[in-house]
Amino acid sequence: MAEALNSLYKAELIFLDGPWAGREDVEAATAQWVHWFNTERVHGMLDYRTPAEVETAHYAQPPAASSA
Repeated sequence: MAEALNSLYKAELIFLDGPWAGREDVEAATAQWVHWFNTERVHGMLDYRTPAEVETAHYAQPPAASSA
């Protein structure tokens, strides 16, 4: 999975948005891409919802009753 994520990062950010002026530009763009990837992207495995939507829905549910 790490290799797939790395390939996606390189294809979407490094190759499409470059060339870069320096390391600082790449670092700032990487931080923005990671934020987008973790919160705003629509994902097929999440029923075409964003990770943020799924997380919000998860924490809005009442805790499951424990069986003892």
